[in-house]
Amino acid sequence: MRAAIDHLVVLAPDLDAGGAWVAARLGAAPRPGGAHPDMGTHNRLLRLGEGCYLEVIAVDPQAPAPPHPRWFGLDRPPPAPRLGAWVARCADLAAALGAHPEPPGPPRPMRRGDLRWEIAFPPDGTLPAGGVLPSLIRWPEGVHPAARLPDDGLRLHRLRLRHPDPGRIRRVLEALGLTAAPLEVAAGPPGLEALIDTPAGRRLL
Repeated sequence: MRAAIDHLVVLAPDLDAGGAWVAARLGAAPRPGGAHPDMGTHNRLLRLGEGCYLEVIAVDPQAPAPPHPRWFGLDRPPPAPRLGAWVARCADLAAALGAHPEPPGPPRPMRRGDLRWEIAFPPDGTLPAGGVLPSLIRWPEGVHPAARLPDDGLRLHRLRLRHPDPGRIRRVLEALGLTAAPLEVAAGPPGLEALIDTPAGRRLL
């Protein structure tokens, strides 16, 4: 089983606040993405290299509330933007969930504009291990949002996963084949830190 970092997720009270927070730190403003009608959310995006991007996501005030919990804990949006989650990509989502010691939830079809994909996340909308463990995604072959984004020269250098039980986090990553750089596991309160290489130098999210 081999998975890879697909994208980082900045949770925001609204897209303007999230976009400004990212731009102030990385020197590049996220571009409009679109709406997720099944979740009542919308996003903006920044490319972080081949097959990797950053997503700013918030509740869409123009959309009706869904009849189920929103993903990424967005039924209770954070008071300020923060790097709160990440998503790992796998070619065989069923096999990844079968190998996962703590499967995040059943795969669900999702859409945004003309994009279609499957994603597995907790049905109650909570973040796996407080956001330290990833949701899992499968894109159709030959389709990925990063390929549609302009290249601002940003690259993910490292994603640090902090958790009081780092052994638990490592066991899940090993089962998914997520053991190589740029991932790093450390002991501490649950949280994420991303080091991003930019044209102006390395920056922290």
